[in-house]
Amino acid sequence: MSWPSAPVVYEIDTWPWLTGMRRELGAELTLADLPDDVWDSVAPPGTDAVWLMGVWERSPLGLAIAVEQAGLQRDFRAALPDLVPADVVGSPYCVRRYVADARLGGPAGLAAARAQLRRRGLRLILDYVPNHVAPDHPAVAEHPDWFVTGTAADRAADPGAWFEIGSRVFAHGRDPYFPSWPDVVQINAFRPAVRQATADVLGAVLEQCDGVRCDMAMLLTNDVFGKTWGGYAGPAPAEEFWPAVLRPLRARHSDAVLIAEAYWDMEWTLQQQGFDFCYDKRLYDRLVHSDAAAVRAHLGADRGYQRGLIRFIENHDEPRAAAALPGGRDRAAAVAVATLPGATLWHEGQCEGRRVRLPVFLGRRPDEPADTGLRAFYDRVIRSGAALRYGDWALLDVHGWPDNPTHRDLLAWAWYTDGRPHHVVVVNLAAHASQGRVRLPGEALRGREWRLTDDLDGRVFDRRGDDLAADGLYADLPSWGSHVFAVQPR
Repeated sequence: MSWPSAPVVYEIDTWPWLTGMRRELGAELTLADLPDDVWDSVAPPGTDAVWLMGVWERSPLGLAIAVEQAGLQRDFRAALPDLVPADVVGSPYCVRRYVADARLGGPAGLAAARAQLRRRGLRLILDYVPNHVAPDHPAVAEHPDWFVTGTAADRAADPGAWFEIGSRVFAHGRDPYFPSWPDVVQINAFRPAVRQATADVLGAVLEQCDGVRCDMAMLLTNDVFGKTWGGYAGPAPAEEFWPAVLRPLRARHSDAVLIAEAYWDMEWTLQQQGFDFCYDKRLYDRLVHSDAAAVRAHLGADRGYQRGLIRFIENHDEPRAAAALPGGRDRAAAVAVATLPGATLWHEGQCEGRRVRLPVFLGRRPDEPADTGLRAFYDRVIRSGAALRYGDWALLDVHGWPDNPTHRDLLAWAWYTDGRPHHVVVVNLAAHASQGRVRLPGEALRGREWRLTDDLDGRVFDRRGDDLAADGLYADLPSWGSHVFAVQPR
């Protein structure tokens, strides 16, 4: 299956999702055994790909380390008050081997899941963690020179950052802004053998799926890695890590989609180094914490750059949208994400209004009531957004009146072909009602009557093209309200 240019991706936290299916169906099922009706409803309408997060073999040693961490235990009990030891299954980002975990169904179960998704026109995305591995990963014993190593003095000076295996001192994985992760070993991205091994493992992963999401991809760029590890890493190679890894991979898997988890405004860099889509964390932060002006400034970026972003308001690393964006802000942000250029990412439980952010170490989630009204809203938004994002896209100006500045809180854009908008989106990113006039690409509208049908609620508005071209489209939206107008001639 070829990928659409702006895919809709649905992330499933595989282990707790499967645990929920077992409880619901009353059987010890694996990915290989789930009935057809589960796969029929696995993702919202309009979805192009399912990301089964956390299918790889989790590290027993990493699990043992995790259960000794008091901070993690507090997080576990906050999310799951009736926690029992069996609920803690280990981190999906502390990978022992890139083989599907036997408790999920193993390689056969993963293959069965991919086949079920394909029958429904859905592609499969899996994880890859390039920065580190579990301490009991076979490579640690077989290829210790692939990792960042130090001395006994390093370990004595900072025992939280270094640990011993045999006679060697290894670095725990980390990024440059936070303490080390105590359950993983840091690879040395400057080693040619590591780059080759990464390409080999990624190639093996892509034999089992249609796309890969690379965890914390920016950590492996020469600049970031060199600044993080300094002399421990050795001299930087002339070539960047990702081009060296992805070039041979593209030759064998030309249809694969590669997604980079990216922060620190490094999206453009990673796009240039070979990724199809990079996390748009900047948009997330502005939709959650800022105002319409900040979002509008972000959306003024080059269209080619924006096509290579993946937009979201929730994933397993972020708080639940229903909790983090209260009062309807989550709905306004969802409309924005669904109708902008680029890929979109939605998270299992988001559409039902789940509020508890589950630590990735846990294999069971708490019971929470489903918000059926919110689910119906997301179904409309995701389906509509998937259908309307074709042709050209333009950010639109909104103007108002001297005695009414609320137009500044309205965001607007259009999708159009041959100069004529086929969809116009208006979002009120404010906790009060806002009014304004949206300037449209107007010349193609003149001389005709137009019907605007709101995909969100079905309301219909008839307008004269000459009025739209001259005065713009008048919008009056309640707090956090939105329009997604399909524009058709009468």
